[in-house]
Amino acid sequence: MAAGFGAWMMLSPKETAARRERRRRLRVNARGRTTGATLIDIREEAVHYSYSVRGLEYTASQDLTGLGGFVPGDLSGLTGHASVKYLPENPANSILVCEQWSGLHTRPPA
Repeated sequence: MAAGFGAWMMLSPKETAARRERRRRLRVNARGRTTGATLIDIREEAVHYSYSVRGLEYTASQDLTGLGGFVPGDLSGLTGHASVKYLPENPANSILVCEQWSGLHTRPPA
């Protein structure tokens, strides 16, 4: 039995960091609660933001690499406000964007 498990582990594809991150995003989206966030900084494809849950302030960032189809092409058009989803049992675990949801707000075209 142990030999079969060992062989399965060697033959199965290893879970990559990208797959773990995708599963985390989808879990937060499915089970998370939504609150308002303030965008602090946008550098390349990383968005830094802050939000409050039950009186505690959280500061986080999300790397949007690989989520290009789910975010606006020009990140400079983002407003200072967004919606964030977080897990109630761990409010520090949050997202601004996933494959099924986006809390980013863009300015309307001029």
